Amino acid sequence: MQKINIGIVGGAGYTGGELLRVLLRHPNANISFVHSTSNAGELVSKVHTDLLGDTDLVFASEINQAIDVLFLCVGHGDAKKFLASNEINSSVKIIDLSQDFRLANTASTGERNFVYGLPELQRDKIKSANAIANPGCFATAIQLGLLPLAAKGLLKEVYTTGITGSTGAGQGLSSTSHFSWRANNVGAYKTLNHQHINEIHQSLSLLQGNSNAVVNFVPWRGDFTRGIFVTSVISTDLSIDAVYDLYNHFYADHAFTIVSKSTIDLKQVVNTNKCLIHIEQQGNKIAVHSVIDNLLKGAVGQAVQNMNLIFDLEETTGLKIKANYF
Repeated sequence: MQKINIGIVGGAGYTGGELLRVLLRHPNANISFVHSTSNAGELVSKVHTDLLGDTDLVFASEINQAIDVLFLCVGHGDAKKFLASNEINSSVKIIDLSQDFRLANTASTGERNFVYGLPELQRDKIKSANAIANPGCFATAIQLGLLPLAAKGLLKEVYTTGITGSTGAGQGLSSTSHFSWRANNVGAYKTLNHQHINEIHQSLSLLQGNSNAVVNFVPWRGDFTRGIFVTSVISTDLSIDAVYDLYNHFYADHAFTIVSKSTIDLKQVVNTNKCLIHIEQQGNKIAVHSVIDNLLKGAVGQAVQNMNLIFDLEETTGLKIKANYF
């Protein structure tokens, strides 16, 4: 069986921990090292206590170059700094979970050119890439809800709302991520100015062939831990059956994006790499609902999906995970 030697930088945070949980159960994965400057020398299971008994890995202080792929689970801005100060062998594939290389005008560093890693949009380019810029979580949920319409040139003005769990804010505490503030509370933030809007517009323009699609996005903080529920409203003269035909055809060979004629709920996707999509219509308006787990399909699951594609594995390998339905 093919074994992929893996390094992880930034292994102590939410995405680092989630990546470890997935890769420890991936049949082709061999974790060579987990790097953390603040936890070097400590057992990984001391930080990610749910992994007690699953691994004896210790956080490393050095980067081992004898790997096939390097995952960067660091903060926004830190991936670019890391690659600027650490010369990584050109043979090593890089999958970056920050936003540093997602846009076309920031997609290069040194000799590396990053491919935007949304498999439902760029599967073939991902397969031949040596560096992947993993999409943002809200960007993933919104784009998967809109790509079939963009492919037919049907997008103009889009009104989108989305709610995310507290893990979307990262592991570091802030005034809006404490339990006492988040519990029994909902609030909008970064209204019409979220950092994922640019990558969304970039993808929709690429697929639609023009920049007509404008997404007006209002994100919300929810009082739950993980998951994203997004609703996008557009105008169209198509019937609901025609819209469903578009979506079913577009996602026919994408195992993780599932179109449902039944209503969908967040619990159906939490702890999975799935995106579920449901569509409703009133008059000439359609509402496209899409739900994902922000830490999996919105981050780590999609990163492993990209790894599978790069190394010519079945795309779903290691990612057939049961939802936490109850």
